[in-house]
Amino acid sequence: MLTHRSAIQIIAGKPQSVEDAVVIEDRFHLLLNDNLVTDMVASRDQLRELGAGFVVTEGLVRDVDKVTVDGDRILVYSDRGCEVSRLPKEVGSSGGASFSRTPEPVVSDIRIAPEDVVAITREIETETWRKTGGVHCSVLFSNGTCVVKSSDVGRHNTVDKVIGHAILNGIDLSRCVIGCTGRQPAGMVRKSAHAGIPIVISRAASTDKGIATAEAAGITLVCFSRGDRFTVYTRPDRICGILAGDRA
Repeated sequence: MLTHRSAIQIIAGKPQSVEDAVVIEDRFHLLLNDNLVTDMVASRDQLRELGAGFVVTEGLVRDVDKVTVDGDRILVYSDRGCEVSRLPKEVGSSGGASFSRTPEPVVSDIRIAPEDVVAITREIETETWRKTGGVHCSVLFSNGTCVVKSSDVGRHNTVDKVIGHAILNGIDLSRCVIGCTGRQPAGMVRKSAHAGIPIVISRAASTDKGIATAEAAGITLVCFSRGDRFTVYTRPDRICGILAGDRA
């Protein structure tokens, strides 16, 4: 996932030679039931999770039976697979392929405290991010515990990877909270909605359509989460004590 490149670093006007850690960018072919779904640019780790997560977060299947990796091919199998060629396809906000399927409303009675938002945000980093600054990160919390972290050159891929981990390990996504470094436009929020995740926390911003997608899907969307500050755009009832009636 990492390589090193020689470079010249300038500090206070003085150049010095350095060996910089740089993230590797690879390309993969994703197939569902042996039919090509899309080509994707991603980091070469957690590829089984990436495949399982992508087909669920794009609304192509609800369940995954098996995922294998053969060289640059990620092979996903599901007995509930749909006819991908018939689905409306669009270019996502990061330039990759996305399927514009409307997700079902997310149903969950989970609630978290403001301090949980702060704690989850603190975990949204990986060793690769600390070394390179060249990847996005996502984390998945279940019952107050971080169950998986992911890094990737694409923010969408990190979401797919942590969700794919949950799918492959039988974790109930309706009881999970996802945290990520990336913006939350409609395509990103839709991924969490297809997976049934009720709370999304991001260090970054959303967009008007991202907020509208969260509202329509019944997702609690928290953005600009930095330090002890965060902004809740939708379904604030899932964050304890921030509504007037909840504070009484």
